[in-house]
Order: sequence, then C-alpha cells, then structure tokens
Amino acid sequence: MIEIPVNDEIYLRQLQSQDAPALYQQLDISRKHLRKYLPWVDYNTKEEHSLRFIEMMQRKAEEQEAVAFGIWYRGEFCGVIDIHSWDQQLHIAEIGYWLGTAFQGKGIATNATRAVVSFAFKQLHLNKIEIRFVMQNERSGQIPIKLGFCREGVLRSSAKLHGQFVDMVVMGILREDWPY
Repeated sequence: MIEIPVNDEIYLRQLQSQDAPALYQQLDISRKHLRKYLPWVDYNTKEEHSLRFIEMMQRKAEEQEAVAFGIWYRGEFCGVIDIHSWDQQLHIAEIGYWLGTAFQGKGIATNATRAVVSFAFKQLHLNKIEIRFVMQNERSGQIPIKLGFCREGVLRSSAKLHGQFVDMVVMGILREDWPY
C-alpha cells in the first residue's frame, strides 16, 4: 500500500476495499456537481460500485497500469486522485482527480496533484504526465496551469458526457521541466 504525505493537513493513501463506503458517500453528496464533468458518476449509484472501482484499480496497480489514491484532508476522506493510462514503453501516464464539493477551493487538489506528479516522476520513473479535462471545467483546468503544465491541445469531440460529444483539453509536463 502506497502512502504519500502531502502536508500537515493532506495525505494520500492507495485506495483499499474498506474505503468504499467513504468514497461512495463523498461521491453521492457531491453527485450533482461532479456529474457536470465526469460521465462515470451516473454509473456509480451504490457502494458496491465504489468497491468494484477500488478492486479494479488494485488489480491495475499490480500490473503497473494505474494506481488510485484516496485524498484525506484533516483526517476526512474528500476525494480521489489517480494515475491511469500508464504506458510502460513510453513512460507516460495521465492523472485524474475529483474532490467532494465541500472540499473544493482549499488548494487540496493542487497540492495532491503536485505530490502525485512528483511521485510519478521520482518513484515510477515516468517521463511525461498528462492531465485531460472537459473544456468547460475551467476550475479543474487551473490546477495544471498552477503546476507549470503546458497546454498541448484540444481533442475535439473526444469524450461523451451525458450523450453529447465534448472537447477535452490536454495539458502535459515532462520530468525535465518539473520544478518540484
């Protein structure tokens, strides 16, 4: 199990089966806001779905394809950050994140992302990290900007959100450009 201390208030821990109730509860409380930008929210409608997600991510971690961390703020579960689409040959992966509504605007996601990118470069020896987000999700897009990522482009109609095609912004950073 991987743990990443972020600061005095935030720590990350690889998701475990026992985290399913907390994950589902935070998702359910924040469902209305999160579903605006995350299509999978509508398919996570009970605690069992959160448990299946955790178990899937544990299997992917064993295969070095992905790893998911719970984000804890002042000892309370508040969201998830993960490394996914991990390509072993190209040493590249994507990072995704979400926070419960009550925890947004406190710098938690920015600090958690900084810690995960550092972990990915130093411990996993990745060469590049990408963050992709729905173009309309300006708040999520501020995180990679604050951390020095470069906007690499827009993938037009590359995702579907509630039956509609949407554009995705791609931000990236190379290990050699990572200042932390």
